[in-house]
Amino acid sequence: MELSCKDYTLVFQNGGVEIFREGALLYFNKRPMYAFIKTARTVTQFYDAPYEKAGESEGRVTAEGVLKLPTGSQLHFADTYEEVKGDLKVSRKVTVLKASDDYGFATKISFVLASSDNIRAYNCFAPANWYRQNEFTNPTIMGHDLDCEYFWRREVCYTLPMFSAQHKQTGEAIAISRWAADIGMRNQNFTESENIVDPDFTIGSIGLSKPESKTLDCLYYGFPVRTGIDTVRDGLSIDYVYPGTDGQLPRKDQGYNIDYMMRTKTMTRVFHPMEEGFTHSFSVAVNFGRYDGFYPMMRDMWRTVYRRLKEPVYPVDQELQYKNCMQLLKKLTRQYGDSWGLPFSCRLPQLDVSSVSFQFGFVGQQPGIGYQLIRYGDLENDKEAYEKGNHIINFWVNTAMTEIGAPNVCYNPGLGGFEPMPFWTRMIADGLENILDAYVYMRKKGEMRPAWLEFCVKAADWFVRVQNEDGSWYRAYNTEDGSMRMDSKANTISAVRFLVQLYLVTGDERYREAALKAGEWSYQNVYLNMEYRGSTCDNTDIIDNESGIYAMFGFMSLYDLTGEQKWLEALIGAADYTETWTYMWSYPLRVQWPNHPFTKNSFSGQSPVTIGGGGGDMYMAACAYIYYRLYVMTGDAHYRDYAEFIHNNTRQANDVDGSFGYALPGLSHEGGRFASQTFTSHYHWLPWVTYVEIDPTSRLYDTFGAYDIAGADKLSEEERVRRNRIYDTFAKFDS
Repeated sequence: MELSCKDYTLVFQNGGVEIFREGALLYFNKRPMYAFIKTARTVTQFYDAPYEKAGESEGRVTAEGVLKLPTGSQLHFADTYEEVKGDLKVSRKVTVLKASDDYGFATKISFVLASSDNIRAYNCFAPANWYRQNEFTNPTIMGHDLDCEYFWRREVCYTLPMFSAQHKQTGEAIAISRWAADIGMRNQNFTESENIVDPDFTIGSIGLSKPESKTLDCLYYGFPVRTGIDTVRDGLSIDYVYPGTDGQLPRKDQGYNIDYMMRTKTMTRVFHPMEEGFTHSFSVAVNFGRYDGFYPMMRDMWRTVYRRLKEPVYPVDQELQYKNCMQLLKKLTRQYGDSWGLPFSCRLPQLDVSSVSFQFGFVGQQPGIGYQLIRYGDLENDKEAYEKGNHIINFWVNTAMTEIGAPNVCYNPGLGGFEPMPFWTRMIADGLENILDAYVYMRKKGEMRPAWLEFCVKAADWFVRVQNEDGSWYRAYNTEDGSMRMDSKANTISAVRFLVQLYLVTGDERYREAALKAGEWSYQNVYLNMEYRGSTCDNTDIIDNESGIYAMFGFMSLYDLTGEQKWLEALIGAADYTETWTYMWSYPLRVQWPNHPFTKNSFSGQSPVTIGGGGGDMYMAACAYIYYRLYVMTGDAHYRDYAEFIHNNTRQANDVDGSFGYALPGLSHEGGRFASQTFTSHYHWLPWVTYVEIDPTSRLYDTFGAYDIAGADKLSEEERVRRNRIYDTFAKFDS
């Protein structure tokens, strides 16, 4: 019995399933009825068996059978396989026919990877959780230790509920994803422990496994309980486990014995009750393809699931949202002694100021807000905003520069001076770009600010002076003597856009050459080697989403400058990587704060900060403008669709019009975690939150004359292309 799905053929024989392409066996499962049983001793036993019968009707194959356990319990499996719009849909229904001395059960849909049972022969993709072989992660992340047996993660931690594995040699890839975004609310009456039964749990786990012929249960302090089993392992398999189990993850807590605890792993299991008549049902999609490299596989598999599970676009009055954000920034900006700026953090909903400290970029974005206040104040004839913006820029220009040539990056009014923070390459580039933007804006108005340009030039000269021979910069430098502080070079790309734009203003070829050298290093290492890491200055040097964003900034500026296709290629690669960090779907969430927008809105549009998933913030809002520009460059409508999604759905965390009762309309929380289906957060506002929402909106308006994507679409294609050549006018001054 056979079933076709594009170029792949499923053969049902001997109670199993085999998947072929062009006569070659790629994937199989000899015993598809697989169950994990929570026994009376709370040791998880594994049992599997082939289907007992299979039949075809209306293009569907239904296979079924009864899995009989040694205890006397019996589970009836009914699996349906069908092709739906190019996807292989597998629907499972398992019913408890008899219940004996067992507590619970879970089941697994899986396919053995026939090409190799060595996990190192595959590159994997699980959005915001696994890229290639997870080379640039920390030890607590799934996939860091490739010698584990179970690489499973609950799908709520994935920005789309999917996992794919690609054989590096052949390019053949398989992906499993949840069929529909239909997760229900889990039981909130108890705290999850290491081994529980929850009839309401509808979350699955997706990943790989290569288990030994032994059980594996981890006690609460990490000790592994293992007993021999009869289940035969056929090799490495890609799995969907329901209800979900997080596979072997290194312990994060230190417990009472640090040395012992740090050598152990957790494995948290959830089961459905082994009660007669209890049924669980779920469906998954299985997709196949052959690709020339990891990037095209990641891109195609992501877009396939994206099309099926993407949530609707959240309606937002973008002009109202933008102006409310600017008004709150104006209100929060004030003088602190001799300094000007905004608080570092404020508690919500009442906007209680909890910390005052100014960061040059990153989470503080003080010069960026200064530039935006100047622009807004000028366009809207708001004198207070305009003057406050000038005060912020002047404060940094007059105060921050050091004898070394790099600016200090964190000022504390309480100290009356700068905090002992290193020269972060990314943070410095943030502030410099915006001071330069402010200079350009004022000069186009006919007002000269020579000190602002001089500040940028001095810092750029420092960048040129400390650039490594290979074109890179280090992640951070010591403020005492300017020596290397962190030897990672992955942040090199973050300085490129500033240098390109300073070259356009000054005509100094040194800045152009430095940007191109840095771009070449980044092309080889960041893009080709997928080394998007270290841009979040308060995290370790691991894979994150902001590194992808800054790669887009840098590669786009080089393409704008030169028109060379290699920079467009790298830009597209960075864009395809970066968008996979966005929650395109959501699930029910319990929120403890009555004023919070998530009490009514979903969290789609949020994005995890660093690899590992499970929560996020609205930083992807920063990308709406550049994805729309990429759409105009390439004609790829997907980028336009994604640009609108992140421009709107990130606002679901924002009290856009004041209807949620925050102290000021336009306020938003910094971020939080939601994988437990209970939202946890610091529940505070930081300046970057508003900055990443207003920055792309102002750029969209300046380039395309609209606050939203739909408005930009009203321009003719020719006009959009003309306006998209932003460097044609960037440094064009009347005199």
